[in-house]
Amino acid sequence: MTKQKKHNPYTAEFKESAVKLAIESDQPISRTAEELGINKNTLHTWISKYHGPQKQRAGQVEEAHLYDELKRLRKENKRLAEERDILKNRSRATTAHRTETRAPLHWRSARTMTVSLLVI
Repeated sequence: MTKQKKHNPYTAEFKESAVKLAIESDQPISRTAEELGINKNTLHTWISKYHGPQKQRAGQVEEAHLYDELKRLRKENKRLAEERDILKNRSRATTAHRTETRAPLHWRSARTMTVSLLVI
């Protein structure tokens, strides 16, 4: 059995104008549907179909903006982490160099005392 496609007697212009009328009027949607001679569920479907995308487009624009901001912040975070690592490694290298070239404190004191005694 093959299903036959229903013939839709309503044009896109009619649907859009019905949605606009339903949204802009102060009366309930069911009353507007009754006046237009269509089922209230059909009008609700049209509202979600024809009125929803405008909200979605605005949401998509905002989402795209947030995505760009997130991308920028991740890039900046990566750069800052690299700078931090470079400074950390430089600090370690400098500290390691100092500890390797300097004698322990008790050795220096002993040398100083020996030199002082020789000078006397």
